Order: sequence, then structure tokens, then C-alpha cells
Amino acid sequence: MTDTHTIAFIGLGVMGAPMAGHLAAAGHRVTAYNRTAARADSWLAAQQAKGLDVAIADTPASAAKGADIVFACVGNDEDLGQIALGTDGALDAMEPDALFVDHTTVSARMARQIDNEAQQRGLVAVDAPVSGGQAGAENGALAIMCGGSDAAMARATPVMDCYAARIVHVGEAGAGQTAKMANQMCIAGVLGGLSEAIRLAQAAGLDMDKTYEAISGGAAQSWQMNNRWATMAAGEFDFGFAIDWMRKDLGYALEEAGKLGLSSPITSLVDQFYAEVQAQGGGRKDTSGLITRLPKGTQS
Repeated sequence: MTDTHTIAFIGLGVMGAPMAGHLAAAGHRVTAYNRTAARADSWLAAQQAKGLDVAIADTPASAAKGADIVFACVGNDEDLGQIALGTDGALDAMEPDALFVDHTTVSARMARQIDNEAQQRGLVAVDAPVSGGQAGAENGALAIMCGGSDAAMARATPVMDCYAARIVHVGEAGAGQTAKMANQMCIAGVLGGLSEAIRLAQAAGLDMDKTYEAISGGAAQSWQMNNRWATMAAGEFDFGFAIDWMRKDLGYALEEAGKLGLSSPITSLVDQFYAEVQAQGGGRKDTSGLITRLPKGTQS
């Protein structure tokens, strides 16, 4: 087992809550902060029922005070800026040489800003966005793509291991976030094609189970197909990561691509399709809800 640490975890949403729980279960002393107090209290009660060493703080700063590692998993650039750099923010409360690990999906610009602010305070930082959804967080099987120094990664990796299936150091500060943008672009494209394929099979009156069996063993196979074919065909879209959050992520990806002088027509189109689903009131559906913008058609 890795050495135990005094840890602050900021953000107890559908991803952060199980990640913080894994850290506590691994033997670390975890103090958590969440903007919504009721969610924090619920998490605290669940962990204490397991006999784990946990506490709740009233502010990010009070959570971070005395911690040798501070983790964050919040919503977007603005949220991260507030909990890290705002009034009662974590960075000003951290001791010199402490480590800040951000699991939020934010812009590469924000990740580089956090790294710079950390260095000015004598801290080290890692941007470490995750993929794998709520199930991956709960099962301790997340893929984590990281940006930061070799020294920071050497400290962060053994601690993140308790909720990760894969940890990859992609490059310097901001590289983890840029890799996450590529990840989201891939997911968007796959779900666009998968949505159309399911509607084709339904309109043609095919047996959906046999169609899945036929095509999932070849080049069309993907995680999305294996995990969402049946639920998309059944019209079930309550599986974690919401369209509202996907649009936020695709916005960062399109922004970064633009800065690099790149055209991203497929990502732009799928982002537009997601905007249509939002306009229909589907923003809280998981990302596979993309299919809802497509009519089922007339069976031939």
C-alpha cells in the first residue's frame, strides 16, 4: 500500500464523491468540501458508517489547510478558479511543497494558469482530467490523463492508483486537459455514428440484439457500442455524464482547436446536435441521449 496522506478533496459530485471515498478507503485522512452542504453531509455519513477517517470543511481553504495533497473535481473553469484562487480558495491555504491535483475538465489555459499560480506559491500541480464516467469512478476504474512535471506525477500517481485503471503522463501543464479534449471529440464522433446506426436498424425492423451481436465483433466495436447500444435502443438515458457537461467539454475542445488553427467540422456538428437536444429539454440526459434528436423513421 502507498504511504498515507492528509488529503483535501474539493467537489463531491457524481465523480468526486466516489473518488474521495476510494481515497478514504485506502487509508488516507480525507477532509472534503462541497458547495452544497447537504451533499457533503450525506457523503460524510456514508464514509463514517464504514469507519473511515473523514471530515467536512466549511470552505476550500479550511479543507486545504494542513493537507499535503489537495484534489479538486468541480464543474468548469469558473468553478475551479473560485475554489482554487477565489476568496477562501485552496491554493493560498496550502503549505509550501504541497500538491494540487485537479480532476476537473477545464480549458488548457486554466490548467496552465493553475500551474503557474501554484509555482508562485511554492506548490506543485497536476492537471488530471478523467474518463470512465460515474461507473468508472464508483468502480475505481478511471482513465486519467495528466499534465505536469515528472516530480509532481511521481507524487500523484501512487495516490490516484486507488481509483484508476490507467494513468498516463501526457506532458507538461495543460497536456492532460488537451488529451481530454481529444477524448471527448472521439466520444462525440462515435455517438453520432452509433445513433444513426441504431435508428437504421430500428427502421429496417432488425432484431436489435442480433444486429449488435453481428457488428460488435468487428471493426465497428467500441466502448459506446458495448455499453450503450441496448440502452439507446430502449430509450434509456440515465447513465451519468450529462449532455450539459459534454457541451462544456466540446466547447473547450473547439476553442483549443481554433487557437491551433484547426478545423473540427465533425465535433462542431455533433456539438450543434447536442445543442438541439438541450433545446428540447434533454440537457440532463447522458451523452448517449444524442439519439433523441433522430426520429425512429418508418419501418420498411
